[in-house]
Amino acid sequence: MITSVKNEKVKQWKKLHKRRERTQAGAFLVEGFHLVEEAVNSNWTVREVIIQEDVEQPSWTDSYPVVIVSENVMAHITQTTTPQGIIAVIESCEQTKRSGNHLLLIDSIQDPGNLGTIIRTADAAGMDGILLGDGTVDLYNDKVIRSTQGSIFHIPIFHANLEEVLSDLKEEGFSIWATALENASNYNDITPEGKVAIILGNEGAGVQAELIKQADRSVKIPIYGQAESLNVSIAAGILMYHLKR
Repeated sequence: MITSVKNEKVKQWKKLHKRRERTQAGAFLVEGFHLVEEAVNSNWTVREVIIQEDVEQPSWTDSYPVVIVSENVMAHITQTTTPQGIIAVIESCEQTKRSGNHLLLIDSIQDPGNLGTIIRTADAAGMDGILLGDGTVDLYNDKVIRSTQGSIFHIPIFHANLEEVLSDLKEEGFSIWATALENASNYNDITPEGKVAIILGNEGAGVQAELIKQADRSVKIPIYGQAESLNVSIAAGILMYHLKR
């Protein structure tokens, strides 16, 4: 059992709280029984499971390397206020093969809670994949992972240069919808047909002008009350479910 926060393993786990270290290690941390089990039941690689000394060890952990740690070590490496006493180190999984008719393109969304909620909703709506553009918050940020509630392990997620990928999508027959306010059609006036890719933009700046120019149409969600705008994750949910009508 590891009892010291100065242990070399503990130092390596702690480093995974930073994006640069996660990228270098090719791994990230997942906390809590639900998320760890979602990872175990997926095709992602579990490097090791970290369990607090007084927590009952699930039977499925027999298939993985397990490290027992003291309560003070768990408190040192956890990023949740009420840790459940179980963490897994998961290998990053870079998707390479796209398929399907409904895609979501993320343009520089910065809030981890927003990205996580969008991923969870895209999973629920049956989207075929999500493409993360440059400037988007790290997929393996702990708040992103928690907000997905395990959906990060269910839906294909890619990193891409959106300007470049739009040309490819058009050649594949996709209609590109960019969310915008100016010169945009109400989404509910449009009947989705065939392949559709929706671009969602940064919380403050929206979709980049260059991407809007490449889109086949701009769409907006009408606001009937006093609110200035909709949260991007709510807008994403409305548009994704519209595709499934």
